[in-house]
Amino acid sequence: MPSRSLRVAVIGAGAAGLVAARELRREGHAPVVFERTDGVGGTWVYEADADASASPEPPVTQRRSNLYASLRTNLPRECMGFLDFPFVAGPDGDPRRFPGHAEVLRYLQSFARRFDLHGLVRLETEVVRVSREASGTSWRVRYSRKAPGSEKREAEEEVFDAVVVCNGHYSKPHFADVAGADA
Repeated sequence: MPSRSLRVAVIGAGAAGLVAARELRREGHAPVVFERTDGVGGTWVYEADADASASPEPPVTQRRSNLYASLRTNLPRECMGFLDFPFVAGPDGDPRRFPGHAEVLRYLQSFARRFDLHGLVRLETEVVRVSREASGTSWRVRYSRKAPGSEKREAEEEVFDAVVVCNGHYSKPHFADVAGADA
């Protein structure tokens, strides 16, 4: 156990964020996971109509799915599983060695349940700024989340001893600079 328990902000509840939270808690720390969507799974959450209402112009306010309906992994499940939580096909799951995205999402959700991580995750909470405190020993995390029973968002701040960034590569759309595209 550590000599001092740290309060740690973990940004993102995909594979990396879930594992970070589990390991931090195992080591005696107090992780708080911030997830901007309504569930765990990160990039493996598929939304068939995610782009239907999103404006093509920045800033994009709708979440854009990074998956397509028939997507399968490019790694065998044996390489994607965690050492102490193997990625095996369940009775109702995708039995293929290179499973579809839904199977990966089920695996991550099962991992979160098995290690009781849901209580650490603040869903629909988006981190908007992380800054170092003047003391140099802690971090201020500014986030916004939906107010209970409302679509309105509330901004809040908390101070943490450390921050682990696990938001992945696909959390912000990239707009190509194409000559004449805005004409």
